[in-house]
Amino acid sequence: MLRNPLFYGLTVGLPLVLFYAIASEERHKTFDGTSFPLYFMTAMAAYGVMWATVGSGARISRDRATGWLRQVRITPLRTSTDFTAKVVGAYLLALPTLVLLLLAGASLGVRLGATQWLELAGLLLAGLAPFIVIGFIVGYSLPGDAIAAYSGVVLLFALLGGVFGFQLATSGPLFDVIKGLPSYWLVQAGKTALGRGGWPAEAWIVVALWTAVLIPVAALAYRRSATRA
Repeated sequence: MLRNPLFYGLTVGLPLVLFYAIASEERHKTFDGTSFPLYFMTAMAAYGVMWATVGSGARISRDRATGWLRQVRITPLRTSTDFTAKVVGAYLLALPTLVLLLLAGASLGVRLGATQWLELAGLLLAGLAPFIVIGFIVGYSLPGDAIAAYSGVVLLFALLGGVFGFQLATSGPLFDVIKGLPSYWLVQAGKTALGRGGWPAEAWIVVALWTAVLIPVAALAYRRSATRA
């Protein structure tokens, strides 16, 4: 994964290019009640880290295809330890994107206090939990070269969450559905940090529910991959 140029192109290169190409022209405008550079910096960071965490499932797929996972299962290594290592690895893959996008935002005039920067980064990392589990589900279910599946998952969440600088709805039933997605709250992290109020309870509930519902699905995908090994 670390030697894959496509991975870095999708998780780091594309978000940075889009951010500078679009935010540079809109740096003095506002969007969704905040400055456009802050909004779009957070949105592109969310896009990149979603790609990094969901895309980490490709490494699981390749390990499964090469027989490495089968070898791991017959060692004394506990399954919980293996999963913990994979979660930590997914977060480490997301960190370069997060750091570079925040630096890019600062270069275009995004100004936050130290605690606000930390809160923004913390919210983005916390909101990644369900996407890490999605990466596990895809990784244990699909072949490593199924790039269309990874792309489809990320793009759907990104589009509905408002990553690309527009929102499909701002009120009504569709907006209620959108607020039920973790990607929406990832994009709202910058605005939340600026307001110093923290995520509302609704955001934490959404992230927690998605994670709790997806974990059993990931466990099932893991067990089924073991039977196919």
